[in-house]
Amino acid sequence: MGSKEKTRLLIVEDDPGLQRQLKWALDDFEVECAGTREEALAAARRLEPPIVLQDLGLPPDPDGVEEGFATITELLRFSPTIKIIVVTGREGQEHARRAIRLGAYDFCQKPVDMQVLALIIDRARRIHELEAENRRLAESRPASALDGVIAASESMLKVCRLVQKLAPTRATVLLLGESGTGKERLAQALHGLSARHGAPMVAINCAAIPENLLESELFGYERGAFTGAVKQTCGKIETADGGTLFLDEIGDMPLALQAKLLRFLQERSIERVGGRELIQVDVRIIAATHRDLKAAIAEKSFREDLFYRISEVTVNIPPLRERGSDSVLIANYLLQEACRRHGKAQLKLSPDAIAAIEHYPWPGNVRELENRVNAAAIMAEGKRVTAEDLTLEQPEDGGEILPLREVRQRAEGAAVQRALAITHGNISKAAELLGVTRPTLYDLIERTSIALTK
Repeated sequence: MGSKEKTRLLIVEDDPGLQRQLKWALDDFEVECAGTREEALAAARRLEPPIVLQDLGLPPDPDGVEEGFATITELLRFSPTIKIIVVTGREGQEHARRAIRLGAYDFCQKPVDMQVLALIIDRARRIHELEAENRRLAESRPASALDGVIAASESMLKVCRLVQKLAPTRATVLLLGESGTGKERLAQALHGLSARHGAPMVAINCAAIPENLLESELFGYERGAFTGAVKQTCGKIETADGGTLFLDEIGDMPLALQAKLLRFLQERSIERVGGRELIQVDVRIIAATHRDLKAAIAEKSFREDLFYRISEVTVNIPPLRERGSDSVLIANYLLQEACRRHGKAQLKLSPDAIAAIEHYPWPGNVRELENRVNAAAIMAEGKRVTAEDLTLEQPEDGGEILPLREVRQRAEGAAVQRALAITHGNISKAAELLGVTRPTLYDLIERTSIALTK
């Protein structure tokens, strides 16, 4: 049975003894060592390592730092995505800051604490993988069925798969989700993937138009129907004939207008305000709201019969806080878009920004994330966007470097708990699921303080 492929790590260090020590301590990685700038560049071209651990003192100037800075610059010129971790002395804080400004990912002080270094390297690996996934998603966008939707979490991928299934059908779809979760984007995907994509998609926000104007906006009006109606005007429904009508925030539609919309959905014909002629309209309805429509039905503010008409299929969109690493993927994508829009050099998210993004609950969802990233792209100094640029606080534990033993124990405890939950407490099945023996599982349970329920 093949083992998991190790992450490649390049160590740039001219001390053979320290090379051997680091290589031995970092045996979880596929380690290659280089002692000079030329050797480092040759190894980088040959191996394309995602992570480089580099000392600044390199020949022919082992007591200085300029050769190390030159190596950083050339490595990043060759591979801008590479994560360089600089090793500095305790007196080298200014050198570390200069390295970060040049584009290095992070630094570690001498004497090296191997637990801290292993954690920094593992974080660099994770961020490199996230950025690679973000680039893959961005590159696939032109051919993607869901253009503009960035998702890696299972909850959002499930939504994307459902949208792809629904798009070619005639089903009326109700999109439910908090404000800023991307309901309009998914409505555009439903239209774009349907046979109606060549016809217009017309959107109307039922919460943004005054009640006395909403009816004429939807159904149109005849000349003279009311003061100011100087000519016959088609409404949104008629304009969308042959295409798709997107009713955003339908939960805010007035009750009187709900009855008229229901009649249209039943008969597929409309009368303009002030008119008598029935006009047949072929249009697909997609509705969306952030409101709890079942609660609104109970409160008599939304019609139950209309609810069943607009919800042939309901799509529940998860909030950003429930989408795991999607927030970082989306932030990376939005950051690159903002840099292009503002004509700035490409920026990257700093480790503290990533930690802050992952821990912030995002009450405004993707819309709030976009606003913060856009502002940060303008305000950021240097090559990285920080948590401060995003006006986010660093999490109490997110920026903290925990002992590797504690990190492992937390991860092991979570994995054991999940395996026991899946197997309903069956030790043999849980051990098989985790790929360990029963004695090992018992030891893990004891070490991670998990209480077994009988």
